Amino acid sequence: MKLKITPVLLGADLNCYNVARAFHEQYGVTSYAFGRYAVSATKYSKIVNFTQIADIDSEATALRTLRDFADKHKGECLVLFGCTDDYATLAARLRDRLPEYIIPYPDAALQPIISKKAEFYEICDKYGIPYPDTVVTDKVMTAAELTAEKLGFKYPIIIKPSCSVTYWKHSFDGMKKVYTAKDPSDAEKILREIFASGYDNKIILQEMIDGGDSQMRVFTAFSDKSGKVRAMCLGHTMLEEHTPKGLGNHAAIVTEPVSEFPLAEKLRRMLEDMGYTGFSNFDIKLREGTKDDFRVFEINLRQGRSNYYVTSAGLNVARLAAELYLDNGDSFETCEKAHFWHHVPKSVAYKYTEDKELVKRAKTLAKEGKESSSVWYPADFKGNLLRFICAAEQLRRQKKKYKIYYPKSK
Repeated sequence: MKLKITPVLLGADLNCYNVARAFHEQYGVTSYAFGRYAVSATKYSKIVNFTQIADIDSEATALRTLRDFADKHKGECLVLFGCTDDYATLAARLRDRLPEYIIPYPDAALQPIISKKAEFYEICDKYGIPYPDTVVTDKVMTAAELTAEKLGFKYPIIIKPSCSVTYWKHSFDGMKKVYTAKDPSDAEKILREIFASGYDNKIILQEMIDGGDSQMRVFTAFSDKSGKVRAMCLGHTMLEEHTPKGLGNHAAIVTEPVSEFPLAEKLRRMLEDMGYTGFSNFDIKLREGTKDDFRVFEINLRQGRSNYYVTSAGLNVARLAAELYLDNGDSFETCEKAHFWHHVPKSVAYKYTEDKELVKRAKTLAKEGKESSSVWYPADFKGNLLRFICAAEQLRRQKKKYKIYYPKSK
């Protein structure tokens, strides 16, 4: 690259740190981050220059901040990442007014069509992409309307908002990312709580796909500005988070060959037909007891929070955005090698992962040096004792969280 690459990140969480680390590893540069508040994931880091702006999530403030930054960094290759759903959506909306930046996300006009789970499932039908049996509602349903016979699938069931961006704007006690209802009365209670918060979009009621965390897969794709898919990576989840607001976030992953994944080409075709641009991230589950009954849960219109699993396996997300998004090329890369990524201590991943063969695989990869921890970045520790202590404390707290929140029945 001839121009100096300058990463600009909206957010401060683990997603932000993963992206900043990718830029530091690839180009040796520090990332500039703007967020509403400081978060331990990026605190005391030498590779993240963080500025707190209380209303950075507002369009006017973000536009002003990013334009001012561009004015001070003329002649540089500015790459803008949004590190939450809100920020990625905001970045996409501002793209036409920020021509100085590479912004690797789908067009703002496309986002409402696919960001909501209900509408996304309609697109899946078109491409023969399987998803769990689903009922969609935009109002409270009574227990009598929520019986297994009327839904078409048995209890327990999964309940989740169709539009995550809207959902998280209406906080309430007991709020969760995903809910499990044990019976019709429980389902009615959950629906009432969500709608009472002010959430006014659709809610998904869905069959529970049998199997624990290690039945999950995460699939990441990168498409250039022309809508051509240029890279794909598949992760086999070992362990997820189990805190109420973090439920479903990946905690440990082993990558697997994309060439052996039966849904890869269907997902690639869907993305290219839609003219999708930038990062896409899919949550997928293999039904327990089957070899190929994969069900897609959702698409995230950005790099996933666990995006370092992609970078650590050889597809650096910073390089994809900075070098492939605008290059008008036709190269196509897939991850075919195994790598063990985690953001919890290895001991936690080994202890709580139910698939012991997967644990053996992860241990072997660790012994071979094919293993990475997001927060444990030695280059950020040199001469930086506070960051070392902060990273060690993050890992220590993960042990406590799993003792508290991991289901005792598992």
